[in-house]
Amino acid sequence: MAPKKPADIDEYIAGFPKDTGEMLKQVRQAIQKAAPDAVEKISYAMPAFTLNGKNLVYFAAYEHHIGFYAAPTAHAAFKEDFSTYKTGKGSVQFPLDELMPLKLIAKVVKFNAAKLKEAAKKKR
Repeated sequence: MAPKKPADIDEYIAGFPKDTGEMLKQVRQAIQKAAPDAVEKISYAMPAFTLNGKNLVYFAAYEHHIGFYAAPTAHAAFKEDFSTYKTGKGSVQFPLDELMPLKLIAKVVKFNAAKLKEAAKKKR
């Protein structure tokens, strides 16, 4: 039987050990502060934020890291900032045994939010 998909981000976080949950809460708060108009949801069974109905960022906990998914555009723009972390196409892994780079996360979220707002203006 497949694991139950969490109904919301609180339920998602509650499914992890306390230390990992605290890190997830920090990431969530950094995103909320950087994009206060963003809407929380669960997408692909992981926490996600949208802005103007478009995906802003995703994040998820794993055994040894928190995955942060900022879409390829932001990933390319922050390639140098992400260079000390393991990365994939559109993803970066923040190790659980290090402090979460909350300022970097906020910077990426603000970048994506500005891009989404810019795109929304062009459609008007």
